[in-house]
Amino acid sequence: MKTIPPFLQPGDVIGICAPARKVSSDEMKDGINWLTSKGFKVKESQHLYGQNNQFSGTDEERTSDLQSLINDTEVKAIFFARGGYGCARIIDRIDFSPLEKHPKWLVGFSDMTVIHSHINAHHGVGTLHAPMMINLLQEKRNDEAANAIIDILTGKNIRYSEKNLNSLNRNGVCEGEFVGGNLSLLYALAGTPSDISTDGKILFIEDLDEYLYHIDRMMMQLKRAGKLTHLKGLVVGGMSDMRDNAIPFGKSAIEIIAEAVAEYDYPVCFDFPSGHIDRNLPMVLGADVRLEVGNEVTLTFLYDAAS
Repeated sequence: MKTIPPFLQPGDVIGICAPARKVSSDEMKDGINWLTSKGFKVKESQHLYGQNNQFSGTDEERTSDLQSLINDTEVKAIFFARGGYGCARIIDRIDFSPLEKHPKWLVGFSDMTVIHSHINAHHGVGTLHAPMMINLLQEKRNDEAANAIIDILTGKNIRYSEKNLNSLNRNGVCEGEFVGGNLSLLYALAGTPSDISTDGKILFIEDLDEYLYHIDRMMMQLKRAGKLTHLKGLVVGGMSDMRDNAIPFGKSAIEIIAEAVAEYDYPVCFDFPSGHIDRNLPMVLGADVRLEVGNEVTLTFLYDAAS
């Protein structure tokens, strides 16, 4: 298990930056008000509302913003404004080593998989796969996910329990470090310094708006690279808004994934409520978890909660 950052206290500072796509102050104000209503102070990065084509600033500006929040010992957590694309352009410019001495929570998903994976691969600190600032108060926001973020950040025990979600689930019980994120990004990171190890771990994957044959290609890459061989378990979140060609691929995304792991015997759970879906439950990447797949699916995070 990676180091779990210190839990937050009332009055702690949460930093906000946009390492990928641009955002407006109107898109951030409700989320900022929500964080302050929970008793936290908010620090906006210098170029949070910057613009460089689709990005929230130049590569240099976005790098500077994230680096300044990493270096700032007053900041106890960093929320990412939104995803899109951009983290891969700056990941090798950022010095994450201050997190090893002063761990802090980094909160986001989607394109932030690049950051989660890089920290997991090199710096031994847990991170939070969770809705971002732009998602917090959307019309379809589920209060459960937002409240669970606060529960995690403040040190409450986290255990999710769901009814058996899919007939393709494979029953079993396992424990291991929880890793993963967006499937397309995990695929894109293969062979780079941000590539994660999956051996002996429980892998989580989710994705959005991909052609079904792309899902098959990505799963074949993971399989050929040995990423699926030595897992303790597999958790599949939302596979949303999948697309097909005029000639159908012939399988759903879930069927493609089930086929890719059919020869292995570890527990597999499909349709877990996390990812690019309305019910996007937060997950602590780098934490040890216990996965139980049976008549119900439970995911229990095993790190010590706050006293």
